[in-house]
Amino acid sequence: MVLSCLTLLSVCVTAVMAQAQNEQLRRPDVIYVPTPQNVVEGMLKMADVKAGDVVYDLGSGDGRIPITAVQKFGVTRAIGIDIDPQRIKEANENAEKAGVTGNVTFLNQDLFTTDLSEATVITLYLLTSLNEKLRPKLLELKPGTRIVSHSFDMGDWTPEKTETINGSRIYFWTIPAR
Repeated sequence: MVLSCLTLLSVCVTAVMAQAQNEQLRRPDVIYVPTPQNVVEGMLKMADVKAGDVVYDLGSGDGRIPITAVQKFGVTRAIGIDIDPQRIKEANENAEKAGVTGNVTFLNQDLFTTDLSEATVITLYLLTSLNEKLRPKLLELKPGTRIVSHSFDMGDWTPEKTETINGSRIYFWTIPAR
């Protein structure tokens, strides 16, 4: 009986803490628009994603970029960050259907406060204004970290490469040596 009460108390505390965390996160900065699968693959190819990479997808939505990085590019660790708990739930369901839950993690966090230091590749589909706001944080990453953005540039930071895939523009940068 005591064990059952403790278990119930533990579940309740966990639920309250999760609710409190979600209430502390601000509203999403952009509406969710999924990246077409051919653009996802183009972004990962442009970044030359391979087995040893750690891919972080900022604003990961339904999880298609981290899932594809594992399934088609041999990545063993991919992390999706999204502020919307509904998107995280959907991404986790998609990762389970794809059989990649051991290699993909989805975090319900604010991308502006998340630790990105382990990333070797960052993907994003945000507005230019958000990319510019994120840029100082990106420039703190290890030199050589690759950044790929769908549709939106980084203002006056000139991309090293651009490509158009079925009308969608993608941009590529590498974090320079300090």
